[in-house]
Amino acid sequence: MMNAAAPPLAYAFAKRHGVLLLGSDEHAHVALRDGGDPLALIEVRRTTGLPLRVETLSATAFDRRLSEIYADVGLGNAAGVEQLDLHGNLDSLVEDIPTTADLLESQGDAPVIRLINGLIAEAARLGASDVHIESFESALRVRFRVDGVMREAVSLPARIAPLLVSRVKVMARLDIAERRVPQDGRVSLAMGAKALDVRVSTLPTRGGERVVLRILDKEQGTLSLEQLGMSAPTLASLRKALQVPNGVILVTGPTGSGKTTTLYSALTALNDGERNILTVEDPVEYAVEGVGQTQVNARVGMSFAAGLRAILRQDPDIVMVGEIRDAETAQIAVQASLTGHLVLSTVHTNDAAGAITRLRDVGIEPFLLASSLRLVMAQRLLRKLCVHCRAPRTHSGFAEMLGGEFDGVLYDAVGCPRCNHTGYAGRIGIHEVITVDERIRRLIASDAGEDAIADAAFANAGRLSDAARDAVAAGLTTLEEAVRVTRQETRDDAGV
Repeated sequence: MMNAAAPPLAYAFAKRHGVLLLGSDEHAHVALRDGGDPLALIEVRRTTGLPLRVETLSATAFDRRLSEIYADVGLGNAAGVEQLDLHGNLDSLVEDIPTTADLLESQGDAPVIRLINGLIAEAARLGASDVHIESFESALRVRFRVDGVMREAVSLPARIAPLLVSRVKVMARLDIAERRVPQDGRVSLAMGAKALDVRVSTLPTRGGERVVLRILDKEQGTLSLEQLGMSAPTLASLRKALQVPNGVILVTGPTGSGKTTTLYSALTALNDGERNILTVEDPVEYAVEGVGQTQVNARVGMSFAAGLRAILRQDPDIVMVGEIRDAETAQIAVQASLTGHLVLSTVHTNDAAGAITRLRDVGIEPFLLASSLRLVMAQRLLRKLCVHCRAPRTHSGFAEMLGGEFDGVLYDAVGCPRCNHTGYAGRIGIHEVITVDERIRRLIASDAGEDAIADAAFANAGRLSDAARDAVAAGLTTLEEAVRVTRQETRDDAGV
């Protein structure tokens, strides 16, 4: 039988005319879509040089087979990505797109394949975390999220949108005929020696389907705790909490602040082969050798709460819950910690003290929370200044923002070819930690307010704003970036 991973019929031809080569022996086995063009069989006969055996498939069955057969062509072919040499050459790929004729009428759909490969290769080169393919009535816009900030990569004619979206859906083995509901999938790629996992999410909108490709670099999922950029006191507090055999450790912050990376690093540190470590995640982002990882699936009733209940019957020592979203998950997590398990999870709050308030608000009794909570860490990611082009600035008027007298050098982001003219290259983490000692435990049990807990916790420790100011003072980032990330704007810095 013919290898279906390399079909001789161009994808565009097969999709447009409703004809599909399934394989061959003495005959070419062909599927014809119900309502497809019978004249296309003549071209199949000419291409294969074999007599045909034809079967008719419904539109739904045909689209499913089309996705299966062409799933590993183009984008799915890792070598195609490896061979791309894209250094500011994305425009040349766009120019290859025919301007007048319909793209499907061109020789195969090679321009679309090259464009998708080029976008992903360029995104990986820039260190982008996401590729946004945004369909509007007037244009198709592609943007990258690099170091947490969106930037436009290319703008294309609106007519290309359905072709680009369909091609991505084929690679991710999604239903190309379904455009009314969101879909999720993933594609595994290699770029040189780098292994990439691309998560695909589609969303129907008024202008057409939007697609977001989340690029997960597998190397980033195996960072050690020392590589996360924590201060020595923060790292020491976290390591001490991880040595406790039971309790709850929480990491808080907005989406994209590095919470999941911190949890994976903690799991890697705990994964010594002597303990049973299980996780329930949505989705599983990185595979950790030696850790049992379970994925949430709402369509079949596999929620965080259901998954957590199930893995507690698997005799775990350490449990990681991707996120505490509701009262049921919070209750189970707290009960698990009280029965001898170490529970790691995340909560979406702005700061560490806010996580304690959030858990009380969802119904956790203060005395239970006081008994179970061991540590709460809040974190953000700051863009680092490019060391090749940063420029000193005057800092009169900023001394108060930096915590008093300041004799160092502040820098501005300038921009150069090495940082793609952004002035920034890479990111660093800033953190604040509440270690739940006896004093904090009493405050939580007495239902003290968030401010009272924060005042006690940070009496001798730095907050996120302090960590951001330290990064500015050390010349690692700009004052504007610190303000943008921490949102600690006052009347003194509102005009910065």
